[in-house]
Parts: sequence; C-alpha cells; structure tokens
Amino acid sequence: MSDNQKSAPRTLPKYSNTFTPDVNAEIRRAAATGIYDIRGGGAKRKVPHFDDLVFLGASMSRYPLEGYRERCDTNVVLGSRYAKKPIELKIPITIAGMSFGALSAQAKEALGRGASMAGTSTTTGDGGMTPEERGQSKTLVYQYLPSRYGMNPDDLRKADAIEVVVGQGAKPGGGGMLLGQKISDRVAEMRTLPKGIDQRSACRHPDWTGPDDLEIKILELREITGWEKPIYVKVGAARPFFDTTLAVKAGADVVVIDGMQGGTAATQDVFIEHVGIPTLACIREAVAALQELGMHRKVQLIVSGGIRTGADVAKALALGADAVSIGTAAMVAIGDNDPKWEAEYNALGSTAGAYDDWHEGRDPAGISTQDPELSKRLDPVEAGRRLNNYLQVLTLEAQTLARACGKNHVHNLEPEDLQALTVEAAAMARVPLAGTSWIPGQGGM
Repeated sequence: MSDNQKSAPRTLPKYSNTFTPDVNAEIRRAAATGIYDIRGGGAKRKVPHFDDLVFLGASMSRYPLEGYRERCDTNVVLGSRYAKKPIELKIPITIAGMSFGALSAQAKEALGRGASMAGTSTTTGDGGMTPEERGQSKTLVYQYLPSRYGMNPDDLRKADAIEVVVGQGAKPGGGGMLLGQKISDRVAEMRTLPKGIDQRSACRHPDWTGPDDLEIKILELREITGWEKPIYVKVGAARPFFDTTLAVKAGADVVVIDGMQGGTAATQDVFIEHVGIPTLACIREAVAALQELGMHRKVQLIVSGGIRTGADVAKALALGADAVSIGTAAMVAIGDNDPKWEAEYNALGSTAGAYDDWHEGRDPAGISTQDPELSKRLDPVEAGRRLNNYLQVLTLEAQTLARACGKNHVHNLEPEDLQALTVEAAAMARVPLAGTSWIPGQGGM
C-alpha cells in the first residue's frame, strides 16, 4: 500500500441513504401538522418500466415490412365477448378515466375532441358525465365507481361502454379524494355534495363484496343497457393473475389493469409510493390468467400506468395487451404543466412538471382546476387538436416498431420480439436478459 493510500482520509456520503433530506423534511412536516401528506400524480420512485425492454428488429432471421408500402394495421375491437355493440377503435390507445372535478369541463371536452379525431375512446371518471364530454366523444366509456357520484341509469344508457372500477393503480385498496377547492357549485350539484368541502370516495362498492356479487352487478348493468354495452372491470395492480381470473369469471368483456405508475387527482403519498406493483409486472400475469382460462384475445386486456411513447404502447402489446390507456400523458399533451406558465408555478411554490399538491385547485394551465377564470385559459378545440397529434405520433411509433419486427398488425407483436436490459425487467416481463436465453426464475443460460 502506498503512502498516499495510507494517508488518504476516509470519505463518507454527505447524507444518510435512509434519512435523506427529503425524508427528514417529511418527518418535520408530519410532526408540525399531524396530517399525512396528500398529493396528486403517480409514483415518483424509479421502478422497472418499458424502457428496460428492447425490440429485436428483423435482420437475417426475420423479414421487415417496408414502411410506406406495406400495411401495418392498428385497429382493435373491445367487448366482443357478450356485448351486442362492441367498441371498434382505429388505434389501440384509449384515454383513461379522469373526472370532471379533478379536471375542468374544458379539459374533459378537449379529451373527447382529441380522442374522437384519433378514432379512439375516452372515459368519464368519478363524478358523472358532462354534456361537453358526451357531446364531443364519439366513443365514451362510463366509469361506475364505489362513490356512485353522478351515477344514473340514463347516463349509463348514453355511454358506449361501462367500466366497473374496483381499484386504481395509484391507490389499490383506497378510495378517491377531491379537495374542497375543486368542489364548485356545478361539481357539488353533480355529486350531491356540499360545496368547498373535501370529498373522500369509498374504497369499495356499497352493494357487493366479492366476485360472486360482481357477477350479479354486471348482469344488472347488462339488463339496464339492453346487453348492448361492453362491461369493463378495472383493477389496481396488486394480484393481477387472480384479479383477472375473477373478473373474467364474473362476466367481464374487458379487463383493465392499472399499474402503480398510474396517476390520481389526490390521495395519500404513502399510497402512491408504497401500494401496488409496477405496470411491467402486471401484464404477463394477467395474460397468463387469460390464457389459462382460454380467453386471451376473447376477453380484451387494457394496460395503463405510465404509458408515454409509441415504444411503451408496442411493448405492452407485445407482452399480450390488446390496448393501452393514457391519463397523465394526455394531460401533458393538452397543455398541463407547460413551462410557459413557469412564473405562475413558481408563485405557487412549484415548477412546471411537478405533479404534486402545489396548485390546490389553482392550476395555471386551466386543466386540473375548477376556477372559472383559469379554466378559460384552455381552448378545448386547440387542446383537442394537440391530443390528436400526440395520439397519431404514438400510433406511428408503434407501427414503426411492428414493421421493423416484420409484423403487419401491432397485435402480432409477441414476447419473442423482446429482450430485457435488466434482471428485474427480465423477470417481470418474462423475456430473456439481453444476450442470453435466461429468463430469471425459468432456467436457461
């Protein structure tokens, strides 16, 4: 050992890896207020995701498709199991449920406009159906939630499909929240709530407690709608194999799995960061359940939670999903968290891109607010055009990857087209670690 090595002082990390500055700040905040932290958005922690997978493009052993001369289709049919009128979409990318209340009426209208231009569906969210959303959505899925806020049989019949929400990726096992700042006169009337008072939704449906009861409820919904509408069942990512199995046995036409990267209007931070599993870990489990029942592609699987790019879309489809659903990305596309409002974000003690509790109903972009002056800032026509552009880009990206793998439909992508860059992703997606034939937990080298 050299003299320099002997005399070199021992260096330690500046901060504890356990008691980081952020952890200490939260301890101090909790000690000062006695209130747990509530925020919006999705999980901020880094977890294995679609970026940890890569496609194996065609070379000698595969024949690619020519991009501008050979077709690669993207259409999808949802709800073909029992519904008389299944949904037919041009693209396998749908808009997730986000409530009027969490979002402004202008934002909901923009989502409907953009989805309709792209040939896909949008979803109501908690709190009921607005005329703006129904009027601008060619295909609208009506969410049937534990709260029953705004629910009525007439709106069920007006919808094109019904989504029974059992859980959400940001908070499996927990109910929704809407801060009092967002409960305007109109929101209060739709939900039969007092204006300006924090609202907490129930964590489970009031009239059923298990899959046998859910089967009865699905039959009731089919009777109300004349067996026309597809019935979705949405679950937060927790036990995807068993939840998918039970949803199918209860009679679902479509199963929606929402991973922990899915967002929310507001809930406890401890829920967002510590309950549920990553989206990547859900897909193969849910597909395995469908395959075991002989129902893969007969009961459609929609995956949501952290979908951002056409690559994410293509990878989810390759792992066995029929479609994906986007929420946060759609909000960004129509203008949420835009840096042009940076000065106003700063005045609220935040910055553009920080999905948190900073706005308290004062979103400068006019999207996640009920303030009438702020909501006016969002032009639903222009915002809808932007969403359509974004959806078209996602679709083109997914098609590009499918063609590179020699597929003439995005649904022909398969796990064999993928390899993983990390052991964790390989185990979750059940595809080989790149450069090997090893799938963790399944042997091979």
